[in-house]
Amino acid sequence: MNVRRLVLDVDKALERPNVIALASAIERVVGVEGANLTVSEIDMETVGMEITVEGEHIDVDALLAAIEKAGAAVHSIDEVVVGTRVVERVPRVR
Repeated sequence: MNVRRLVLDVDKALERPNVIALASAIERVVGVEGANLTVSEIDMETVGMEITVEGEHIDVDALLAAIEKAGAAVHSIDEVVVGTRVVERVPRVR
């Protein structure tokens, strides 16, 4: 399956790993062509982040392992895009 985009909910400790080290670990995963790490919340001990990863044939297991090995925790996979092209989400109007 050609995984082209993943959006992940990730938490890390306030001090380690720093965002640059985490980005570096993600960038080294097979299939990753780009990543966006956005801090969404900070509390006394943790930093909550939304991480979007794009590429071709992203090795999902290696990606999750790299994030955890760097010292962060994946809480959920919030979006998965697969196939020969990226289909952008269109919000429904109700």
